[in-house]
Amino acid sequence: MKSISPAGTGAARRRGRLNRTIKESLRDLGAQLSVLNHSVGARLDLKATDLECLDLITRYGPLSPSALARRARLHPATMTGILDRLERGGWIERDRDPSDRRGVVVRAARGRGAEVLRL
Repeated sequence: MKSISPAGTGAARRRGRLNRTIKESLRDLGAQLSVLNHSVGARLDLKATDLECLDLITRYGPLSPSALARRARLHPATMTGILDRLERGGWIERDRDPSDRRGVVVRAARGRGAEVLRL
């Protein structure tokens, strides 16, 4: 039978404490980001999901609505409503896909990103 040395036990305890501290810090960060997103969304009259989709469009766009729905893990019908709201608010633009005229791509409207970052 293998014996555990006291030094090994102490190291394992320190790792365990560090692991718990990191997990707790990540949970705190998640909560703080949620509050921040809610605050920014309220000031811009955007729902939290709308703001998240706008962020995805800004980072990965232009995207097709179906590609955006996959990235956001949302149903395509839900995505249509979100894109309608974002377009009405002047946050995004829908254009024909240059590689497939039947398709649509969504891109962030120029000049609006600074408004979000300012908040």
